[in-house]
Amino acid sequence: MMMKSSVSAVALMALVASSAQAFLSFGGNGNTHVTIYGYAIMMKIYEVCKAVAKSEGREFEPTGSSVEELLRACMGTATGEVSGAKLLTALNQIYMQNGLVDRDFMSSAPHHFNNEAFSEGRNLIIQGIAAVKANIRADNLQSAREILGRVCHTLQDFYSHSNWAELGYKSPYANLIRPDLTIENTADFKMPTCSDCASGQCPNSLLPAILNGKYLTSGYMGLFSSVKPQGKCSHGGDADLSSTQNPRGGISKDESHSYNADLHNTAVNLAAEATLELLEDVRVVIGDKEYLRLMGIASSVVLAFVIDTTGSMIDDIVEAKRVAYNIIDSKKGTQDEPSEYILVPFNDPEFGPLIRTRDPDAMKSEISNLKANDGGDLPEMCLSALQLALVGTPSSSHIYVFTDAPPKDVGLQKTIISLIRSTKSTVSFFMTSTRRRKRGITAEPRTDFQVYYDVALASGGQAIEVSKSSLSQATNIIVDTSTSVLVTILQCSRSPGCVESFPFLLDESVSNAIVYVTGNGLAYTLRSPSGSSQSSTVLNGILGTIHKVGNLQRIQLNGTEKGLWHIDMTSTQPYTIKITGQSTITFIYDFVEEFKGPHPGYAVIDGHPPAGFPAKMLLTLTGGKGPEVLEVQEVSLVDVSGLVVSKGTTEKMSDGNVLVTVTEVPEEFVVLLKGKDMMFNSLFQRQTTTQMSQSNLTIKVTADGSMLPGQEFQLNFTVTTKGTGGVYTIRANTDKDFKMEHTSQLTLESGGSVQGKVSLSPPVDTVSGTDVTLTLEAEAPGGTDSNFAVLRLSVVSKVTSHLALRCVLVDISFTLLLYFPFHPGDRLNPSRMQDVRRTGALLILLLQLIHLGIVRQHYGWAGQWYQEHHRSARQWKIHPESGGRWWCNHGDGSL
Repeated sequence: MMMKSSVSAVALMALVASSAQAFLSFGGNGNTHVTIYGYAIMMKIYEVCKAVAKSEGREFEPTGSSVEELLRACMGTATGEVSGAKLLTALNQIYMQNGLVDRDFMSSAPHHFNNEAFSEGRNLIIQGIAAVKANIRADNLQSAREILGRVCHTLQDFYSHSNWAELGYKSPYANLIRPDLTIENTADFKMPTCSDCASGQCPNSLLPAILNGKYLTSGYMGLFSSVKPQGKCSHGGDADLSSTQNPRGGISKDESHSYNADLHNTAVNLAAEATLELLEDVRVVIGDKEYLRLMGIASSVVLAFVIDTTGSMIDDIVEAKRVAYNIIDSKKGTQDEPSEYILVPFNDPEFGPLIRTRDPDAMKSEISNLKANDGGDLPEMCLSALQLALVGTPSSSHIYVFTDAPPKDVGLQKTIISLIRSTKSTVSFFMTSTRRRKRGITAEPRTDFQVYYDVALASGGQAIEVSKSSLSQATNIIVDTSTSVLVTILQCSRSPGCVESFPFLLDESVSNAIVYVTGNGLAYTLRSPSGSSQSSTVLNGILGTIHKVGNLQRIQLNGTEKGLWHIDMTSTQPYTIKITGQSTITFIYDFVEEFKGPHPGYAVIDGHPPAGFPAKMLLTLTGGKGPEVLEVQEVSLVDVSGLVVSKGTTEKMSDGNVLVTVTEVPEEFVVLLKGKDMMFNSLFQRQTTTQMSQSNLTIKVTADGSMLPGQEFQLNFTVTTKGTGGVYTIRANTDKDFKMEHTSQLTLESGGSVQGKVSLSPPVDTVSGTDVTLTLEAEAPGGTDSNFAVLRLSVVSKVTSHLALRCVLVDISFTLLLYFPFHPGDRLNPSRMQDVRRTGALLILLLQLIHLGIVRQHYGWAGQWYQEHHRSARQWKIHPESGGRWWCNHGDGSL
C-alpha cells in the first residue's frame, strides 16, 4: 500500500479492490471495517512519523512496506532491534472493537445509523471523541483505543447505511465529528424515502424527491420484526425482515454486488476519508508524539515495581532502587530505554497510590523517597497493590514484586489471576526471609508464599525466594526482561517433579538465550544441537554459565547455537523451567467467538473460552520483515504442568492473521507456536506464558457510553452456565474507590441464564478522563468452576456546547518577535498601515500552522491590541500591557 499525506482516489480504489466484502466485522478475507481502519491508521502513522522525523532532523526511509519496517523507520533507532508486537497489540485493541459493536449492539440503531437515528448516532461519535481525548490526556491509552475503535465503526457505518453516497457527495460529512454543528436536512419520520424493489437488487431505489431535495435517510433494520414506517427504505439483506415489506429491497452498501458496486466503492472511500479526518482531529489535539504513543509506537519496555515498605524491607528497597537506577542509566538512549515507569508501594493496611511517569529522573526521585515504615508483624496488602499495577500498566507488561511476607488480602487472588489473563502480563516475585518467618528459605519452601507461587505460575513469571543478603544476586532477571524484543521459547512446571527431557528450538533470530530453573535441590543436564553437554554441577562450562541464588538457577548460554536443544531433568522436587531470548519474531493472540447476524464475524472473548466447544484464536505474527516471510507450521495448546499437547488447525486470514481452531482443549494451557523463517530457512518456536482454561460459565457485560462525574452509572451483566445449577457467587472489584453496589448471588439452573446488576458512582469532582477497571467474577457452587469479565470504563464530562469553538493559543515551539517602528500610544496613519497588514498576514499564517498542528501553541504575548473606528477609516492603537495577551476587539465589544 502506498502511503501519502492525503487520500487519493487511486489509493482508495486499491483499498476497495483489496476486499470483496465491506463493513463486515473482523474475520475471513472480507473484513473491510478492519481494512478501512488499517488503511487510515497506517496512512496517518506514516504521515506523523514523517513529520516527527523531519522535526528531529533525520531521514524517514522505511526499508519495506511491512508494519515492522515502518515502525523501525519511525522510531529511528540507531541501536537495538525493534519488535512490532506492541504496535500490533495497540492496533488490535482498536480493530477488535468492530466485532464487539456488531455483536453487543447488533440491534442498536444509533451504533449503525440504522432507522434514521442520525442525531443519536452522531451523539455517540461526539461523546466518544471527547472520551478518547480525555483518556489520552489522563494517559489511559488502552481505554482511548477501545473507544476509538467503537467510534470509527459507527462513523464508517454512516456511509454504508445512509444515502450520503446516493446524494452525490464526494467528501465526508464533517458535521458528524464537529460538536458545534448538527445533522441537517434529514427526512421527516412521515416522509416516504424509497420505491419498491421486488428483486431486492435495484441500483438505487431512493425516491426522486429525496434525491432532488438532498434529504438524508437510512435503511430500517428489522431483526425481530418486519414492521417499519410506511414508505421507508430498508437496510436489506437476509437478516433484515423489513426488506420483505413494501418498499422492498434495501440501501445498505455493506457488501459489493453487481448492482451496487459503484455506490459500495464510494461508501468505502468516504468511510476511509472520514476515518482519516477523525484521526487528524485527535492528532491535532494531542500532538504527534502522543499520537504515536496512542498507536503503540514507543519502546515496549515498561519498568513496573510493586514494593513492600514495612520496616523489615529496608535492604530490599535499597536493592530495588539499585536495580531501577541501573536499568534507567544503562539503557538510556537505546531501544530498550523504558517508555514508562510505574511504582506501587504497599504497607499494612495502606497500599498505593500508583505512581506513573515517563521521566526517568522523576522515577528515581519517587524510589528515593520510599521509606520502610513499621507495618507490624501482620501480612500486607500485596495483592491490592498488585491489582493497581495490573490495571495501570500496558498489556503484556512485566511487573516485579518485592516483599518479605505473605499477603493479608488473599481473597483477591482470583481477581489477580483474572486480570493477569485479561492483560497477559507477567508477574515475578522476589521474596526475602525475615524475622517474621520462623523457618529458613529451603524448608517447606512454599508454605507461606504459596499464593505468590500460584500467581507467578499463572502469569508465566518467577517466584524467587532468597535471603536479604543475596537479593542483589537474583535481580539480574529484571535486567534480562527489560528489553523490547523479549520472547519466550519454552516454559513448563512440574509438581511433583519428574525425570523428563524438555526440547527447545533456538533459531537464527534469537540472541541472548537464558535458561531459568526454579526449585530446590535440582539436578539436570543441558545438551546442545551439536551433542555437547553440561551438568548442573558445572557452573562455568562449555555451554553456559550457571548462577545459583536461593531457589533460582540462571543459565546464560555461551552464544546461541542454532537448532534443537534439550534440558534433561533428573529431580523429583517441584520445579519450573523458563527459556527466553531476544528476537523480533513473535506473535500475539486473542481467543474469539464467531457470531451471526446482519454483520457476522468474530468477537474477542475477554474471559475463559467456553467449554464443550473448540477453542478459536486469532493469531498475528510479527517479524523484522513482516508476516509475509514467516510461515506457521503448528499451533498447539500445551498443558504446562503435564504432557498434554493439543494441536490446532490453521486458516490464513488477511494481513498476516491466522485463525486457529483446537478441538481437544487441555484443562489449563499455554499457546505454543512452531514456524519457519523463510528468509533464513530457519525453524522457530515461541510460547505464551499466561495460563488459560475453559469454563462452563460465561459472564458477559456491556457498557454503552462513559460515566459522568457525580452520577450513578448502571450496567447489566448476564451469567450463563452449562454446569450444575445452584447459587453462584458474584464478586466485583474496581481499582478506584468509587461507591459500588452489585448483585452478590445468582441462582441458576443448568443451561440457564440470569441477569445481575452493577452500579458505580464516581464522585462529582472526578477528573474527566479517569479510567476505571471493573473486574466481575462468577463462581459455581463449591468453587468448582469460575469465569470473569474485565471492563474498562471512563469518567468523561458530557459535551453539551454546540457553539462554534474558539482557537486558543496554548503552546508554541519557537519565539516570535515582532518589531514595530513606533512607540506604544502612537496613532497609525494610512502610509504605515502596510507594516500592520504584513504583521497581520504573518499572524494569520501562524494561526493556520497552529490549527494544522505543525506549530505548537503557547501563552506569552507582549501587548494588547484593539481596533478603533474613526469615521470611515479603521485605525489601530497599541497599548502596553505587561504580562498580558494580545486580543482583537471588533469595535462592537466582541473578541
